[in-house]
Amino acid sequence: MSNPVVLPLKTVRNPRDLGGYIGFNGRKIKSHRLLRTGKINGLSKHDEHFLLNYGVKKIIDLRSPAECKKCTDEELPGVEHFDIPVSIEDNTKGGSSNVTATFARYRRDQYAGFRMMCHRYRSHVEKPHAQHSFHKILELLADTKDGAVLYHCSEGKDRTGVVTMLILYILGVDMETIRQDYLYSNYMLNDYRADRDASFKKSGENIYFRANMRILGSVSDAFLDTALITIDEEFGGLDKYIREELEVTPELRDALRELYLEK
Repeated sequence: MSNPVVLPLKTVRNPRDLGGYIGFNGRKIKSHRLLRTGKINGLSKHDEHFLLNYGVKKIIDLRSPAECKKCTDEELPGVEHFDIPVSIEDNTKGGSSNVTATFARYRRDQYAGFRMMCHRYRSHVEKPHAQHSFHKILELLADTKDGAVLYHCSEGKDRTGVVTMLILYILGVDMETIRQDYLYSNYMLNDYRADRDASFKKSGENIYFRANMRILGSVSDAFLDTALITIDEEFGGLDKYIREELEVTPELRDALRELYLEK
């Protein structure tokens, strides 16, 4: 696989351009068209100017309404903004008592975070709300004739990772390249995880809690495979899932390939 194109942004986590990957019929994905990142609040002036000069015309926020309210995206001049949440559930649903119970579990069971992430990936692909959101995202991409579309969640690894997997697959990229692009988030988030771990250690958190937090700040073959196995077992495979659950017609698929692949 070709190396991912990392964007030189300092105030955005995990920023990448999907351009350069080889898709359908050996055609490369165009640069300056599909950007995947973490959340874009607190942008520096440098990063704002970079994104505008890079051609960003639309931003898709994949986060839940509660996350968006808590940490609102920057508004960029001349850029359209779309909230298309993959999950409508707030991760802190149930209030502080729920968070307290979850954190207590993390302090005694090093695998609690791993199980929770597997559950989340299963939910991302099997819930009708998520499937409807994936369709809306693809329709929006098909309605973007030029300029870059930036889509993001919080760290740009899980919801953004699943959306990227679907986009790349529809564009004809091979599954091993898709997997390596997904796993590249671990490298991109090394400093983020290290800083968080140092903070947890300083505040006296135990080794189980810190292990769980490393898992929550990472991607894993197991998480992606949970999504893919769920799609296989419940929906008859990725092709059928995209066709029947996401309602991607041959016309929509071809339109996306025409727009985002080089001639």
